[in-house]
Amino acid sequence: MKALLLSRVTAVWALLIIATTLSWQLGHGAGFDDARQAGAAILVVTFIKVRLVMRDFMEIRHAPRWMRLIGDAWIVLITVLLVGLFLKTGT
Repeated sequence: MKALLLSRVTAVWALLIIATTLSWQLGHGAGFDDARQAGAAILVVTFIKVRLVMRDFMEIRHAPRWMRLIGDAWIVLITVLLVGLFLKTGT
């Protein structure tokens, strides 16, 4: 049981729960006066969660370096595009 509690997967799972809670708090007005900024922050937290899931639950952590780099580049590209669109056209 101790090994399970100290495993990387358990730590990542706990981080995902914390990130979900943070997103919920941001969505309910904690920390931002502008809804667009809160929405952008939620998108960033979401893509951090996507990276954690890809790396640790989809086993990309042990994939070849080029595959990890492509995955990270995809996450950064999509995050920048969505946050940019959200801030430009958000209400």
